[in-house]
Amino acid sequence: MKRFWTDVSVDSDRSIRLDARPVRTPGRAPLALPTAALAAAVADEWRAVGETLDPRAMPLTGLANAAIDRIAPAPEAFGAGLAAYAESDLLCYRADAPAELVARQAAAWDPLLDWARDRYDVHFEIVTGVMHRAQPPATVARLGEAVASRGAFQLAPLSPLVTLTGTLIGALALAERAVSADALWQAAMVDEDWQAERWGEDPLAAQARAGKRHDYDAAARLLALLSDD
Repeated sequence: MKRFWTDVSVDSDRSIRLDARPVRTPGRAPLALPTAALAAAVADEWRAVGETLDPRAMPLTGLANAAIDRIAPAPEAFGAGLAAYAESDLLCYRADAPAELVARQAAAWDPLLDWARDRYDVHFEIVTGVMHRAQPPATVARLGEAVASRGAFQLAPLSPLVTLTGTLIGALALAERAVSADALWQAAMVDEDWQAERWGEDPLAAQARAGKRHDYDAAARLLALLSDD
């Protein structure tokens, strides 16, 4: 799409306008945001468009479109799919060696598990290795309830946060401001960082990681903007 607008504004209902025209999602719904802070940030994305619209440069708009078109019509089903990550959370699968990696995982991951134990009154099965071990049904149920209680605009960023980090527990901690975005990213990258230190970082792997971090930062920012009003 070529840029056809001059002015970007936010209406009283926090919807975005390009000149006199309301912006619509791909599903043709009005692009209306739940908070003034998020509406201002989305409007800034549209103001920054150059001659041609580049969706990759507009991650907040993309997440908002997903919340409105994909998640809002069936938030329960979407949340259930996300809650399934409780069965295989990264934080519960540990290395058995070398000792330095074991220590790094414990230092980064144990505080998040401790937070979740206190917050949700749950128990976790910690596994050495990669063989799957089921988590207690009560744990899965309570984490599922924590996801199901959230609306479409909270689920939209929570989804990439979980899939990019591999941890539902960490994503919930970020959503509840129990951990910073940088700290959670560092915790999720413990294994990758270890491998890079030992064997060097492949340029393609570095490029892929930068792309993941771009998407992660956008999701984390949207979460923060939901509570900035």
